[in-house]
Amino acid sequence: MTPRHDPRLKAFASDNYAGVHPEILQAVAAANGGHQIAYGEDVYTEAMQAVFQRHFGETARAWPVFNGTAANVVSLRSMTAQWEAVICAESAHINTDEGGAPEVAGGIKLLTVPTPDGKLTPELIDRQAWGFGDVHRAQPKVVSISNTTELGTLYTAAEIAAICAHAHDLGLLVHLDGSRLTNAAAALDVPLRALSTDAGVDVLSFGGTKIGLLYGEAVVVLNPDAATGVDYLRKTFMQLSSKMRFVSVQFEALLSGDLWLRNARRANTMARRLADAVRDIPGVELARPVEANAVFAVLPRDAAERLRKRFRFYTWDESTGEVRWMCAFDTTEEDVDAFAAALAEELRAAG
Repeated sequence: MTPRHDPRLKAFASDNYAGVHPEILQAVAAANGGHQIAYGEDVYTEAMQAVFQRHFGETARAWPVFNGTAANVVSLRSMTAQWEAVICAESAHINTDEGGAPEVAGGIKLLTVPTPDGKLTPELIDRQAWGFGDVHRAQPKVVSISNTTELGTLYTAAEIAAICAHAHDLGLLVHLDGSRLTNAAAALDVPLRALSTDAGVDVLSFGGTKIGLLYGEAVVVLNPDAATGVDYLRKTFMQLSSKMRFVSVQFEALLSGDLWLRNARRANTMARRLADAVRDIPGVELARPVEANAVFAVLPRDAAERLRKRFRFYTWDESTGEVRWMCAFDTTEEDVDAFAAALAEELRAAG
């Protein structure tokens, strides 16, 4: 089949735009052929469990799902009763970018907290961690954080540990939306478990699509006492893959060696290169520190619109003109340099 697009063209809208890493495609091909038991009783899903345990500890268990929204909904539903609620940052992905799925599909009340940088702290958690025993208030049960956050910021291992300790002292559980956990770990140069298991996180939504998988995320229960019914919830929310071997083998390929780290380092490095390339261009203002693979900048709207016709990206805040540029595992130095040159050209044209 002839490709319907030019594979040389790259975008800076999302790391979801990237294709599949060749090593992942090879793994999928290797798992093809013959018959394997459906619905997760295959040898590839068994091998995947061992790989997750190697990264997150012997008690960790992973349930592959199709997408990140489902990973979050299944995770949070397994941690909460119907009368319980989840504390999260106002800017959290579960609150702003999942179409209301946690509340509409999952029936989970979100208690949001405004934050300056997308990050919760023990003090910010306390703004919503109240009303215990009050029949008129949804009962706080889970604190959900994202690493990296929607604003591109990072939680250190110490910051997550402080949140987990405070939450557990209050009788709350901690969920980590780790759609870009690999980028966070690579940026901080720490193992994946340092930002999750070792810090006290109870349940993790682990991202694969943004870091090179064809499709697939995982609900990873780190604390077996924190979640119940994941097997049934995954089916209820239509996330049980019949040919699960093709999802599981991707995680095995990603995590059995250093592919996750290589891919994350590449994306992070390209974001820093992009920030360095544009910071001195007249008319560009970097809006936030670059901590992983996201670059936020403010530029004139007319220049942004013209540039978007050449390289797709999203406006983050219409009121300020802030945009977001994402780098992926397949972003190259040439891609970054071409984008920066085009940005400079459009700004010169705008005067």
